[in-house]
Amino acid sequence: MNHADATLQELMARTAGGDHAAFAQVYERTHAHLFGVAVRMLGREQAAEDVLQEAFVSVWKSAASWRSEVAGQQLQPMTWLIAIVRNKALDALRSRTRRKEDELPEEDALADGGAAAPSALELLSQATQALQVEACLNSLDGSHRQSLALAYYQGLSHREVAEQMGAPLGSVKAWIRRGLDKLKACLQAGGVAA
Repeated sequence: MNHADATLQELMARTAGGDHAAFAQVYERTHAHLFGVAVRMLGREQAAEDVLQEAFVSVWKSAASWRSEVAGQQLQPMTWLIAIVRNKALDALRSRTRRKEDELPEEDALADGGAAAPSALELLSQATQALQVEACLNSLDGSHRQSLALAYYQGLSHREVAEQMGAPLGSVKAWIRRGLDKLKACLQAGGVAA
């Protein structure tokens, strides 16, 4: 089997069958982009490397669960891989937050140079804004919501979004622009500055 000429979908299918060489090719083709996603989410290269390692262990263990089609819609392997990396990065962020919460208040003050932790009101305000953003995103048309999610949550370029969605680049750019405009209008109507 020549893995160099295989598509990512074929490599994923072979990986699901336990093919180590196919898995190595999946890693070679995707690790740079997936590392970028993790770095953007975590802000630290070392943390991103740790997340990427965990993600690829998870990919190897759960490759058999990957499907090229779900509910009649095509699912690209890269979308699945990005979702795994994103989930691992979110786990790492939650873990980082829990570790900070477990520290003593005096340690926080010393570590932050005496800066005060966010107040309960500030945390409530942030949570409220996050819920408003989620509600506004959910109110968007499917193509607008999907293109925004791929571009901003998964860190894909417009061209990569077009490839993932199987849509023309011009349409994707228009969806993202209109989606951002609608999102901004929704947030402003809810009293949140965009």
